Amino acid sequence: MALEIERRFLVRGDQWRTRVRWSEQLAQGYLVSREDGFTLRVRLADGDRAWLTLKAAVPSGAVSSEAPLSEAVQVPADKAATVVPLIRQEFEYAIPWADGEALLAQAPNQVLKHRYGLDLPGGDWVLDVFEGANAPLVVAEVELPDAGTEVVVPPWCGPEITGRHDLSNAALARHPLNSWSTAELGALLGPLD
Repeated sequence: MALEIERRFLVRGDQWRTRVRWSEQLAQGYLVSREDGFTLRVRLADGDRAWLTLKAAVPSGAVSSEAPLSEAVQVPADKAATVVPLIRQEFEYAIPWADGEALLAQAPNQVLKHRYGLDLPGGDWVLDVFEGANAPLVVAEVELPDAGTEVVVPPWCGPEITGRHDLSNAALARHPLNSWSTAELGALLGPLD
């Protein structure tokens, strides 16, 4: 079973740019997005790669004690967020570009973003600069080898948003930032000033 173990943070400023190793333009569409977190997504990257990704909760008892299913993130007080388990099943399959384009056209909810790979210790760090209906949102994610991996959070990271379902890519595709109220946007982006 393939597992995704990640933590996510809002980003302030652009000090992260000195850490960029690579970048790519992404368009992703959600073919299925259920309340229980199950998603089926098609993603297109840089005009030459496409793949399907399935994400789902980990079945109870399916994870060994070395990677506990219910492990919650310990969040410093200055980076507080509602945190839920950070372990999910993730399955990715490369598909032909033309198939990806056809599936993206069928996806009712989509997200556009520019992704940057970052040179940082402690896991595989990426940073997403959202475009279109979700601009000016910027989110950093770190994929970890296991739930117990300690993460050194860069100073340009703002509040931790691991487990904030309203800020998942699937949720942002359904309910983009440009549909949020002024109060909701202020509560989200205010701490980044």
